[in-house]
Amino acid sequence: MDAQESTPGSILGLFRWIGWAQRKAGEDWIRARDLTHEQSFVLGYLVQNPGAIQRDIADVSRTSAASVSSLLQGLERRGLVERRTEAGNERSKRVYATNDGAELIAGFDTAIGEIEEELLAPLDQSERDTLHTLLTKVTAELPQPTR
Repeated sequence: MDAQESTPGSILGLFRWIGWAQRKAGEDWIRARDLTHEQSFVLGYLVQNPGAIQRDIADVSRTSAASVSSLLQGLERRGLVERRTEAGNERSKRVYATNDGAELIAGFDTAIGEIEEELLAPLDQSERDTLHTLLTKVTAELPQPTR
């Protein structure tokens, strides 16, 4: 990293500052629900992928099966997820977010939208359109982020 990248007023420094503000607001929202980032991620994944197996959760969260098992135990104790065995295959367990688990994280996308609105509040619509156009141009050739 050169000096230009690390200066808070540099373009990349400003991107990092915006990313930090967005991440902090998201973490505060998650923490207010007494969840860790990993727990909220898994709950969100299970809402979108009901009946996932632990191996899939480990793959998508880039963690070990043992870590996922421990994380799920904590969520189970709180009544936020449940594991069910499949008929005829007692070794295979499917994991589901409970209604309480789904409700707990239901407002996350709305909260992130509000955070975005707050971050962009100083810009009028024309400036937002210009910023969007410029960022689209900058990111056009970048690899797509993965979960």
